[in-house]
Order: sequence, then C-alpha cells, then structure tokens
Amino acid sequence: MSTTIAATATIPYALERVGTVMEPDPADPHQAEGVLNPATVQDADGTVHLFPRLVAEQNVSRIGRARVVVTDGVPSGVGELEIALEAERGWEHGTDHGGVEDPRITHLKDLGVHVMSYVAFGPLGPKPALAVSADGRTWRRLGPIQFEYDDTLDTDLNLFPNKDVVFFPEIVPDPEGRPSLALLHRPMWDFGFVRPSERPPLPAGVTDERASIWISYVPVDAAVQDLAALTRPGAHRFVAGPAFEWEALKIGAGPAPLRVPEGWLVLHHGVTGSLPGGSFVPQAFSVRYVVGAMLLDADDPSRVLARTSEPLLAPETADETAGTVANVVFPTAIERIGDEYFVFYGAADTRISVARLVRTL
Repeated sequence: MSTTIAATATIPYALERVGTVMEPDPADPHQAEGVLNPATVQDADGTVHLFPRLVAEQNVSRIGRARVVVTDGVPSGVGELEIALEAERGWEHGTDHGGVEDPRITHLKDLGVHVMSYVAFGPLGPKPALAVSADGRTWRRLGPIQFEYDDTLDTDLNLFPNKDVVFFPEIVPDPEGRPSLALLHRPMWDFGFVRPSERPPLPAGVTDERASIWISYVPVDAAVQDLAALTRPGAHRFVAGPAFEWEALKIGAGPAPLRVPEGWLVLHHGVTGSLPGGSFVPQAFSVRYVVGAMLLDADDPSRVLARTSEPLLAPETADETAGTVANVVFPTAIERIGDEYFVFYGAADTRISVARLVRTL
C-alpha cells in the first residue's frame, strides 16, 4: 500500500512509498548484516543499476552493483549482483572493521564521467573518498578527499570525520562566480574515533557542534585538466544545520541534488536519539532517521530558500522499524524512470526500499 507524506507549502514535493526492492541474501556472507544505502547509475538505454552497501560480519562493507528490475514502470527488485568496489587500500579499512560504505553517484555530463563518493572506514574512522567511471561498471579510485586549507576558517577540515558527500550534476558558480563543480558534505566535529577527550577546534563563527551540511567547490577548468582535482575542493561554506525537533541530533545530505523549477531540491536525513562517539557497532545506536527536504538557490547553492518543517518520510512500516538499526529511513539516490522520479533509501540499515517523488502543486 502506498502512503503519502505531505510536503510543506513552500516545498511542493512529497514521497509515496512503493515497496522494498532488495533484501539481504542469507546465502551470501557479504550480506550477513544487511544491504542498504545505495547509489544508482542509469545506462544510455535506460537500464538502472543499484550500487548497494553490502555489510558482512564485523560491519565490514563492500559496494555492490545490481540491475534494477522494473515492472510496469516501477522498481520492483534487483538481479545480477556483483562487487563494484571493496576495501583494497590500507586507508580503506581498519584491523577488524570498516571497508567502503554508503556510496553516492552523480553523472557529471560536463566531464563525461560518473563520480562516486564513498566513505572509507579506515583506521582513524570515516573519511570521504572518490572513484570515477566512464561506463558505470569499472571504477578508478581518485583517492581520499583533501579539503583545501582556508586560513579564515581557523581550522583544518581534514582533521575531522566527514560523510554524506554528494556532487551536484551541473556546473554552478562558486562564491567568486567561477564555473565550478560543487559538492555537499557533512563534517563531524567529533574526535571520538581517536581522541574522545579532545575538544575539536570548530571553524570560525561556528558555535553549534552538531553535524551539519556544508558545500565546497572545484573549478571546472581544474577538473577538466585533471580529474584528481575533484578530490581537492575549496571555498567551503556552511549551508544548513539542524533546525527542527525531528533533526535535533544532526542532518546530512542524501541523493544528488535534483534541479527543479524552484532551484535545487535536496533530500536530507534528520536524526534524533543518541550515537555513541566512535562506536563501530550499529546495534549500539538508539536513533530515529527521517527524510526532510530543502530548496537551494539555483545561482547560489550555498543559500537555502526553503525547508520542510515536517518530515517527508518517517519510519513507520515493519521494514523501516525493525532491523540492524531500527527506525531508519536514509535516502541516497534518485532516478528518473519513464516520466517519474524514484527515491531509493536504506530501511532500518537492513534492506533497500523505494518511494515515488511527486509534485503536489
């Protein structure tokens, strides 16, 4: 049964549940602790491929690739699963934990590549990294993201764990007006993975320690000359932090921003509850993840035009309220199939579900 969660008047979009498209296969040890938080790639012929995070025992993750089965225009399942990326570099895993997690993929048509951001859960905790592909099948690592140092921030963003990195699909102006490729990210002002008693040096002007959404930029000219420039973003700006009760703990970006008539539509997750600092054990979390949305200015994507005051989607079904981490809906990909947009999301850190994105006005 489809359930519609209404949007606010200022953001005319809603989500309608469609169903679950992927459950963990008990016969596959790579999926022993769940399949979740996928990226997507659409081939030239319209075939959509899902890139799920596959979690083995001890929370060791790989990124898979599976064809999305579409029935009557609606995603209904997956087939032909293979491994797209796994932890093969020393910085991508710890001694007995980690791996490559939570991919987001954006097609950068101006560069002719798909760029995958992912979390490398290495010896010092989560760090963002990039890989690129011309065909969506074979991926080449560009390496960890190294945020350009900005002395006016009075800190170094590379000191901190960072997640939820996702690129905009089109060229946008940076703060100086230069044509750029922009990415959203979510630095965490927390040293719990390595030095729990250390007080993190917050950026200048930041007084709220809760994890929030930031934006950084890469000049297009630099990326055209060398794709590795994508790993060296600069001109960092705060975009949005927690604003409502349902996102009181933290927020983070979801799928690649979607260009809509009002600007850039960004689906994000809002979190309440508690997360033990530095914990590698998802079952230790006591949290609730919901889906919200914001609109960013088309000409200045660091500027928020509107936000939903209530979630578009919250954990309600059995698939969303029971699993490795209960009460989680975590959006990570949007694809247009036919004339409709579908949002793929992780449910309870165990399975992958899909919702239809609909315009309400």
